[in-house]
Amino acid sequence: MNGFSPSWQEVGALLAAPLTAAILLPGLLVYYGLHILRRGIIFVDLALAQVATLGTCVCVLLGHEATDVHAYLWSLGFTMGGALLFTFLREPAHGRVPLEALIGIVYVVAAATSVLLLSHTPHGREELQKTLVGDLLTVSWPAVLRLSALYGGIGLVHWLWRRRFIGLTFHREAVRAAGAAVRLWDFWFYFLFGLVVTTFVHLGGVLLVFSYLIIPAVCGQLWTGSLGAAFLMGWGIAVLGGVGGLAGSYQLDVPAGAAVVCTLGVLLAICAAAAALRRPGPSR
Repeated sequence: MNGFSPSWQEVGALLAAPLTAAILLPGLLVYYGLHILRRGIIFVDLALAQVATLGTCVCVLLGHEATDVHAYLWSLGFTMGGALLFTFLREPAHGRVPLEALIGIVYVVAAATSVLLLSHTPHGREELQKTLVGDLLTVSWPAVLRLSALYGGIGLVHWLWRRRFIGLTFHREAVRAAGAAVRLWDFWFYFLFGLVVTTFVHLGGVLLVFSYLIIPAVCGQLWTGSLGAAFLMGWGIAVLGGVGGLAGSYQLDVPAGAAVVCTLGVLLAICAAAAALRRPGPSR
């Protein structure tokens, strides 16, 4: 860097907010990831993230900046529409088309529409790149505090109604037999999930959202069948991947989001290899 070497204090001040975000914020994503894995809708987060991004693209095309509050409101509106869509797609009446196929269609159409919309903006290519990899290294303290408060509120909702949300994911038929309003609760699940995805996309991009949701949850489930233990292990993997990726991003001068994704991929490979070694018998 032109012979200039920043002090540890300066490096710490620069990375303090991103590191705090990498430690605190992924917890809720890991929890949702365990639900997503069990429901068998692995790519719903990508689809919702892309639908939220499409809302931002519409706002940018209307002349606003991607960082304006208008962009967030547009993203939120599109996310609510996506939540409604996935609520009714959850169980197609005919049952002939797999849900993942429908989710994939929503994702690819939303992604293609975003490309078309941003092709008419002066900085379309930069905006598209940001939606993919985000800008985690430059996250500010106000953003960290806002997201922490929002995620804390969403986490509280899940804690207060944990039996209903967990029941819908892990014991769906029993909940349905008990006469619960399944579609209404599904909508709240997807809407709250959409809030998490929408806000994190603005921070870390689509790829990082998917990685934080799925990779730590997979690592946890490789080692334990307990929801609580899988959550704690997954959060630990998410923290390791976030801190390691941010450190590598700073040292190598590469995009932070992509570095975190790659670090999480390495940790998944290690977890998978270790899990295979601890299962010597076919019964395990």
